[in-house]
This record gives sequence, C-alpha cells and structure tokens, in this order.
Amino acid sequence: MISLSDVEVTEEMKSAAINAMENEFFVLGESVFKFEEEFAKYIGTRYAISVSSGTNALHLSLLALGLKEKQKVITSTNSFVASANSILHAGGIPKLVDIDDETGNIDPKNIKKSAAGVTGIIPVHLFGNPCEIKEIVDYAKEKNLFVIEDAAQAHGAEFSGKKVGSFGNVGCFSFFSTKNMTVCGDGGMITTNDEEVAETLRCLRDCGRKSKYEHIRIGFTSRLNTINAAIGRVQLKHLDEFNNERRRLAAIYKNKLPKEMLLKETEGGKSVYHIFAIKTERRDELAEFLKREGIQTGVHYSLPIHLQPIYKKLFGYKEGTCPVAEGFTKHIMSLPMFPSLGEENVKIVCEKINSFLNS
Repeated sequence: MISLSDVEVTEEMKSAAINAMENEFFVLGESVFKFEEEFAKYIGTRYAISVSSGTNALHLSLLALGLKEKQKVITSTNSFVASANSILHAGGIPKLVDIDDETGNIDPKNIKKSAAGVTGIIPVHLFGNPCEIKEIVDYAKEKNLFVIEDAAQAHGAEFSGKKVGSFGNVGCFSFFSTKNMTVCGDGGMITTNDEEVAETLRCLRDCGRKSKYEHIRIGFTSRLNTINAAIGRVQLKHLDEFNNERRRLAAIYKNKLPKEMLLKETEGGKSVYHIFAIKTERRDELAEFLKREGIQTGVHYSLPIHLQPIYKKLFGYKEGTCPVAEGFTKHIMSLPMFPSLGEENVKIVCEKINSFLNS
C-alpha cells in the first residue's frame, strides 16, 4: 500500500519528548517558550503564541483583534470547515466567497465584490500554496479590515520571498499529525508583529490570567502542552528539509502527469505541497482503480463549506452560491504526498494514473 500521508517519528523526537517530560513543567514549560521564539524567528515575525490547535489559533485571533457579535468576516468556501467555524465561535458571521479554479484558493476579485459590511478577512493558503496574499492585505488596509492568514497547511510557504503568516495582522498554523510539521497531536501557533495582540493572546489561551490568581478576561484553556512543544522544536529544525523534498516529489508528479490535471502554483508563490491535488472528471472511477492497485487517495474537500448541512441550515446557502468551488470540489483528488514517500513510489502512482487514462 502506498499511503496518502505518513508521519515519521524519529529518535530525536522521542528523546526531546522524554527530556521535557522528565525535566520541565508539563504545562507552559521551557520548551513552549523556546518553540515560540524559534517559530517567530522562522516566520519572520516579532511574536509567536502557541495554542492547543489550529482552530483555537483562528478563534483566539478573532477575539484578540476585537471581533464583535454579529460582525461579518470573509473566508473561502473551499477549506476545512474550521476556517468558518472559528468565526462563529468568536460570535461573528462567516461570509463565504468563491475561489480561483486554477489554484483552489480564495479569489481576491470575489473578496472585493463581497466586502460591503465586513470587518475582516481570513484568506486560506490552501494545500500549502500561498493565496494572492499581498493583493488581499493591500485591499484590507485600504478598507481598514483586519487580515488573519489561515496558514494551517502552509508552514514555510512563501510569497514574494516572504513567509506566509507574516503578511496579515496575524497568521495561524496547525500542527495536526498530517501537517508539514507536527507536534504528534493537536497544536497550533499564532504569529504577529503586534505586541498588544500578542499579550492579549497569551492571556486568552491561559484562562484570562494576568497573574496566577488575577483574571482580567474570560479566557480559555488553550495552551500547548510542553511535551508537544518539545517535539515541535525538533520538527521545526527539519521543516525546510521536509518541504524541499515535498517540492522535489511534486516536480516529478508535474513532469509525468497530464498538464490539464494539475493545479497552478500561485505566481510569485512558493508552495510547500501539504497536499498534492489534481483535477479529473473521472475522480471516483480513478480513485477506485488506484485503491485496487494499492494506492491511497483522498478528497480535500468533497463539499464546499457553504453546502455543508449545518451552513445551509444556519444561513440558507444553496447550490449556485459559489459555482466555481462547487465544480472544483466535484473533480479534486489528493495523491500521496509526504517527505519519505520516495521518488519510485511517485513514479508508480503516475504510471498507474496514466495507464488508467490510456485504457
């Protein structure tokens, strides 16, 4: 079986976890603060605040930026549902907009068409491929809107030579097990250059504390565990290495598969290929064929957020609201992609796909 994704657990990761377990506080131990410092340096921001998940990162960022009840925030309908759920968690209303068919990312033209009455934007760097983040941020500054980058799938991705997560007011990352870097469990990180926002986030994640027994906000228990942070520090050291291998394997896919199946890498962007996705009108048939051949595939995502049953119920969304995303999600397929996948396995996947197409 060629797996869709895999997580390599190394002796270095195990050693870091054991060392933290034996020598540090389990909660907010030394490794947490070192991880935050190292991650901020890597992304190129002044601050990084660790939290317990990528969803928490989005939720707390919205609160720290002052989102008020019933205020609207734009995000992409083509994403994991947490991008929109976080807005509801924070008391706001998600305004779901359509995408660019060539990348699957949010289309800046649709943001501008939908910006009346909104307070902020959560653009998603989908599949590890940066969206048109500079255009979005420039527009947001013009209209006095905040920008929260959903970089949950884009650790190390770049736009115009600058790391994503450093463009908006804040950037939000997930360390879920299948991501480009993980903490071997749930975890998240928020990056920002705003000292006041950073302080608010530290307070919110730790039960609203100003000091041990003084609480100045209604906060949450959203801290990253020390052992997870210790593992994350090891993963961060190897992130560029992991991403370079993903890009190398992606280049083989691109060279051997039909051009019409490939998604476009954003101009000026550097994708880190969290997911290698293709488009085909014969998706389900191809997926079944590859399964018989011992190759796992996936669909990210089969149903746009606006057509999820709960969003149709809450907001009355219906088919035709975001036609590009609706067509896109019917044809998208994810192929195996992880650093230890290996060149030969990528070639096997390509050979099987081409044999299917030629049969």
